[in-house]
Amino acid sequence: MLKSVADVTRFQRASDQSLLIYFGDQITREAHERVRKLLRLLEMEPITGIRNLHPAYCSVLIKFDALIWQHEDLQEILQQYLTRLEGITLPEPRQVEIPVCYGGEHGPDLLEVSALHKMTPAQVIELHSSRTYVVYFLGFVPGFAYLGELPEALVTPRLATPRRRVPPGSVGIAGNQTGVYPFATPGGWRLLGRTPVQMFRPDRNELSLVSIGDRVRFTPISAEKFKALERA
Repeated sequence: MLKSVADVTRFQRASDQSLLIYFGDQITREAHERVRKLLRLLEMEPITGIRNLHPAYCSVLIKFDALIWQHEDLQEILQQYLTRLEGITLPEPRQVEIPVCYGGEHGPDLLEVSALHKMTPAQVIELHSSRTYVVYFLGFVPGFAYLGELPEALVTPRLATPRRRVPPGSVGIAGNQTGVYPFATPGGWRLLGRTPVQMFRPDRNELSLVSIGDRVRFTPISAEKFKALERA
């Protein structure tokens, strides 16, 4: 039997002007949907004095104007919102395909990941590209989407020592997550490949290629196709 929102929800003060709402402590589709429903309800019926909303796997960080709200007063209002979540309808998720050139210079950790799991590189590629991933939230840098979950056979710890520079478009895995680096940044995820698609562009109406709740599939492409798409 599924627990009610009240049974799994926990509030925590994060600072003098922020409040965390937890929908449990595990990464689940149910918690993810509750995060999205709360965001949607607050978008439809905004609360004066709330400045920013920061979703994560199973929580939402709410930053507010401390001149308007005390934690306990805002929590009381938010608890009323939570009682209405089951009645919120979410839009159908967008399906996004991302082409990836696996291995070689674009995926320097593919061989090591293959060895760790006693697979061939082709088996790793097949597994990674066989799943439809959920965009749980965006963070770290603009446009970086945390996607889950990896097939259990591919769950891999992050690098012991992060790289100083990960090329933009690199597709990595860490734990049971996968994601695409939108910019050149330091990073500790294991790199399986790279996409020529720009994940974040300030000239687009939707700055990020994907949004929370979207579904993502990775499509293997050749090095030649990568170069052609990169030039396009």
